[in-house]
Amino acid sequence: MIRTFIAIELPEEIIYVIGKVQEKIKSHGFKIRWVHPGNIHLTLKFLGNIKEADTEKVGRAISESVKGYRPISLMVKGLGVFPGIKRPRVIWLGISEQFDLLTGLQKTLDEKLEAIGFPKEKRPFRGHLTLGRIKDKIDPKRLNDVLKEFNKFESGHFIADRIILYKSELKPKGAVYTKLVNQLLIED
Repeated sequence: MIRTFIAIELPEEIIYVIGKVQEKIKSHGFKIRWVHPGNIHLTLKFLGNIKEADTEKVGRAISESVKGYRPISLMVKGLGVFPGIKRPRVIWLGISEQFDLLTGLQKTLDEKLEAIGFPKEKRPFRGHLTLGRIKDKIDPKRLNDVLKEFNKFESGHFIADRIILYKSELKPKGAVYTKLVNQLLIED
């Protein structure tokens, strides 16, 4: 069994900008387990543990999902927390621009995966980039001040032009991701 997820890889210039945002937030001294900037990605579907032999059929489902989708123009925009300001667990950056196309692609992917035995997502898709996981209580006022500080944050545009099936290995120093399937978005 291997732990897997399907995501969009971010370009290096966006990863660099995200790292700068993390550094500014770190200066506030919150107890957060930060995701290494190079590991930040836009998750479309977390599959969890699957049989290694199933990667082939997942790859076919990904390939079928992208038919008719062209590369998508996206931008990183705004900062937020899940589930909410009073009991935050995850701090994230949002996604904007052609979000409707991204949501459509994610829905198509979810349907194709359901057809091969992977349960459909129960929650609506909320495309985001996880910056870190909050370990302790945070003063909501201090956190709200940081959220306001980054409320108008925007990165440059980037093109999401491929979907990747990743293997995730949890190690003491953080997750190690290996690309198993790398599917280009090509307009038919």
